[in-house]
Amino acid sequence: MGKIVMALLKNLTAGVAADKNKRSKFLTLLGSIIVGTVLLLFAPLAVFISMGKTESPPVDVQFDEAAFLSKLSPEQQENIAAVEADGQAIADAMAARGLQEQTIKAQLIYMSYFGENRLSDFAYYADLFYQSNEQLIQSLNDTYGLGINYDEFMRTYIFVMNSTINEYMFTDSGSKKAADLAAWCRNACESCWSYADYCIGERTGENRLRSADNIGLIMGYIRYDTYNKVFTSDTVDMYYTEQGSIDTMPDVQGVGVSNGDDFGVYVGGGQIVFSSAIGGCVQQEALEYGNWTSWCTFDAVSYPQEVWDRVNELHSEEENEGE
Repeated sequence: MGKIVMALLKNLTAGVAADKNKRSKFLTLLGSIIVGTVLLLFAPLAVFISMGKTESPPVDVQFDEAAFLSKLSPEQQENIAAVEADGQAIADAMAARGLQEQTIKAQLIYMSYFGENRLSDFAYYADLFYQSNEQLIQSLNDTYGLGINYDEFMRTYIFVMNSTINEYMFTDSGSKKAADLAAWCRNACESCWSYADYCIGERTGENRLRSADNIGLIMGYIRYDTYNKVFTSDTVDMYYTEQGSIDTMPDVQGVGVSNGDDFGVYVGGGQIVFSSAIGGCVQQEALEYGNWTSWCTFDAVSYPQEVWDRVNELHSEEENEGE
């Protein structure tokens, strides 16, 4: 089955099944927005929720794809194959535009709201995702005659994104690149990760929300195994090098910023993402509005040559001033 389908089934089953209140809420939410063929894909989860169990099952619920498909009619299997094909077409179109981080959003909207109205021009559909979320929903409604409620969709989208780690945000799964650190932080902010001490992105607490403390936001990326989709214990400490004052920072996504106590990550467009105990969540703010005093590089992260050219330039300036 397609990546989005399997990711949602496995992650949502594990995340929702352990919480009785969320099970009932999710069933209501599921019934209100997931229709047609997609409902078939969530059938095992929907059946379980409807049973109204009072005890939480193990969270490592296994989904047998082959067994599930074998119980469907030829027409249902054909519909699922069509959904998979369209999902892959969307993923390809998003990747071609450098919007791979938004692939799940594009697939979720398409599968939730388009019903039997399959698209033929996925390129045009993908182009709409250059817009902000609110503008995007308005454009989709106007272009395709949809009736998407912005607030309703964002609640659903945040729930889905908080339940999983967005595999589409990584440009290079084989190394720890600065651009992917920035994508990790943007994703954590958009997915509404909460603040919790000693967390690096795990789902914790009564609400089972992904959480990270200030350093944990960065350490989570460093310790996340993108192939096996688990957090490892290979690196337990964050090492960094302070490179200069904040006014000398290069415009490169993934460089760190610090105020002497806390750290943030530059994610482009003059924006910083950081996890705040005061705010209680991962949040984003303009660089100019923060109290950031210096910029740094993280030792476990790979930076483009532009950063090292800037570092060498700063060192040369210091040597000239000392003469």
